[in-house]
Order: sequence, then C-alpha cells, then structure tokens
Amino acid sequence: MRRLALITGASSGIGLALARIYASNGWDVVLTARRQERLEKLSEEIRLRFGVEAHTVVADLADPASVDKILAFVAGLGRTVDGLINNAGYGLHDGFVGNAFETHQAFMQVLMLAPTQLAHRVLPDMIGQKFGRILNVSSLASYLPASPSTTLYAPAKAYLTTFSQSLHLETRDHGVHVTALCPGFTYSEFHDVNGSRAKISANVPDWMWMGADEVAREGYQACEANRAICVPGAPNKASAAALKVLPDDWSLEIISRQVNRITR
Repeated sequence: MRRLALITGASSGIGLALARIYASNGWDVVLTARRQERLEKLSEEIRLRFGVEAHTVVADLADPASVDKILAFVAGLGRTVDGLINNAGYGLHDGFVGNAFETHQAFMQVLMLAPTQLAHRVLPDMIGQKFGRILNVSSLASYLPASPSTTLYAPAKAYLTTFSQSLHLETRDHGVHVTALCPGFTYSEFHDVNGSRAKISANVPDWMWMGADEVAREGYQACEANRAICVPGAPNKASAAALKVLPDDWSLEIISRQVNRITR
C-alpha cells in the first residue's frame, strides 16, 4: 500500500504545490482546508494526473475540534498518517491592540496549537512503524527578532521552527524525518488574503520572490534527506545567515524601516 500524506492548507499556494509534489512521488494524499470546491478540484486533478488516491476533508483549524475531525476522517479510510505536512497559516495586520484577542487566539490555534496537536497524535504510529515524515511550513520570519504590525507572526513561526528542530532530534533514530521549511517571499495568495499584495509587490524586488512549486520541491527534498531546516533560495539563505549574526538592535532597526516603508 502507498504511503499517506496529510496536508493542511492544501487549497492554494505552497500547500497546493506540496500536495502535487507528494502525489507525484507516489503518495496518497488527504487534503484539508476551508474551501471545499478548491479541495475537490485539486483532488480530482491529482487522481487523474498521478494515479494515486486523493481525499478531502473540509476543516477550519481555528476550531480546536478540527484535529479530531481530520484524524477521524483518516481513520475512517482505514489508514494512518505516514506524512504530516503542517502548512495552514495566514497573517494578521493592524498590530497587537488593533485586533481582538479572539482573533489572536484563533491565529495561534492555527499556526501553533493545531500543528503541535497533529504531530503529537500521529507520531506514535510513525515511531511504531519506524517510518514517518513531518514537514512544518514555517517562514524566514522565524529568524527575525521582531516585526511591528504583524506582531505574532514571527513569534509563531519561531516556535514552529524550534519545535521542528526539537522533534527532529527526538525522532531521528526512529525512522521519522522532521523538517522546518522556512521560505521567504513566495508567489501565493498569502498577501492577497491579508490585503498587502500591492504594497508588498511595489517594495520587494523580483529577485527576492520564489514560486510556490520551487519552495515545495526544496521542502520535500529536505524532508526526505532528514534535514532539520530548509531555507529555500540563495537570497533567503543569505538573509537567514545575516540575521543570525547581526546584533538585535541592528536587526530591529532594519526590520522596522522595511515594514514602515511597505505599510506607510
């Protein structure tokens, strides 16, 4: 029987590209997101194009009950999760005080708690069968000391990156590969959803952008190679290296100026 990959946030962008990458490498897939029509269209494409099984389950990870719903769906197929791709995510603007706490709570549920819950639930089977893959889609933002306006985004992604590194060390002797994929600016719907597309496009040069397919391919390859961190693209690798060595005061000032230029 083929391996099964569960992919969250699979209806667009990097998640959609990852669904195609895993299917093209012979994985059956369970796709989950909030948009049913897009999921069904993608699952049909995958079945026809790659000859694997593709299933969909509509769920909103902001709802704490969604993890149970998704995993019950997988169990109903008579399957276990061999590969977990935690991709679902989004950004908030208007600052910390500018959003209701319930909005922040839902954000943290999607970006931090749901990936952690899913990993905790599927890891025992992975360890038991001595095979598993967990790819957590983090961000280059996880290397930032802070970022104004999108107050919780960098901290949430920093958690996801460090969590991935810890799991990588904990599971590497059990046949389980854990990788944090940390892309920079990527062509997807991310900036369209939060309304920042025009300003971002006007202020970020073309050479800093990557396509979702390219990001997904590098992430898949890194996870198969059992690398704890994958920063795709030479400009992003250089940025990550620089952020590690720059004094925090310098980094804070650079980021503040960049964000002000984009959001003014």
